[in-house]
Amino acid sequence: MSAQTESRFEAEVYGGRLERAAELLRAAHLDALLITPGPDLEYLIGSRAQSFERLTCLLVPASGATPSVVVPKLELAGLTDSAAADLGLEIVDWVDGVNPYQTVKSTLNVGARVAVADAMPALHLLPIADVLNALPVSATPVLRQLRMRKDASEIEALRRAGAAIDRVHGRVGEWLRAGRTEAEVAADIAAAIVEEGHTAAAFVIVGSGPNGASPHHEHSERPIESGDVVVVDIGGPVEPGYYSDSTRTYVVGEPDPEIAERIAILEQAQAAAMAAVRPGASAESVDAAARNVLAQAGLGEAFIHRTGHGIGLSVHEEPYIVSGNDIVLEPGMAFSIEPGIYFPGEWGARIEDIVIVTGDGCESVNHRPHGLTAV
Repeated sequence: MSAQTESRFEAEVYGGRLERAAELLRAAHLDALLITPGPDLEYLIGSRAQSFERLTCLLVPASGATPSVVVPKLELAGLTDSAAADLGLEIVDWVDGVNPYQTVKSTLNVGARVAVADAMPALHLLPIADVLNALPVSATPVLRQLRMRKDASEIEALRRAGAAIDRVHGRVGEWLRAGRTEAEVAADIAAAIVEEGHTAAAFVIVGSGPNGASPHHEHSERPIESGDVVVVDIGGPVEPGYYSDSTRTYVVGEPDPEIAERIAILEQAQAAAMAAVRPGASAESVDAAARNVLAQAGLGEAFIHRTGHGIGLSVHEEPYIVSGNDIVLEPGMAFSIEPGIYFPGEWGARIEDIVIVTGDGCESVNHRPHGLTAV
């Protein structure tokens, strides 16, 4: 099964996903799955349709019958680039004045055990519940099993995304220097993200000096100073919609020896977490591997967030690599490993790679040097 490099994979990829969705629905004793526009719809049929006040909804019956798409007639063009036609899905269009929620009910022709994605807007969820005379249940258990384990086509896309963002990190020295503002550096990085193969820059964090101590700082008009430690966390999608996400920590000029020592310990923590990734290990055990290294060095309180998050068609998705998550890792799962240390008012540092669980460990899709990089 080969993968396209355009906006979606080949149709049989989506056909297999729909079949698997029906199998999981039956196992969960559910009658149907309803999916409105968003990453789940893109995952199942390759559609990037937008969510509007008019209902667009994929209906997947547990019976294995052909899925349907209920869509406003004026939005039919939004399905053109999806796999709907190739898969022979039933397209049920509707026009203003028709109740699309009744259309969903009549098209389903199933019982009341219907599952919907967490992201379905209340604008659509409540009318669906009304016509079904029952509140739908969360489809998360089904969608989690579908999307957490990446297939060969997805893994190849993540590799391409990782290589593309590595090329951007390899160029950061072109723009990061004293006297420039974070915003100026971020603009150059955003342009390079597109130049190096992404369709857009989804996020650009340039956190210099004390701004680096805020993990989700974006960028500001702060001028970068000589000696600043700078966190650069960047990513974006490559076709067909899979994200990169990689963080490296830089220093402008010569690093303070104590700071360099602490970042070396952070590098050890990140390596320990990566070494802990293997089939059968729990997500929380990977988090603990990074946390223990930092705690033993007296830096545990400086690590204020989880170790990682899943990635794919969304930047943040399951599995989450965090204390309390006992989910067992399996081959094909993809997630970040990104411990960080933060000292409010002073500086921060983070090191992040995307890894894919293999048969006996993990594969990183990022290969830039992990240590503090002087520019």
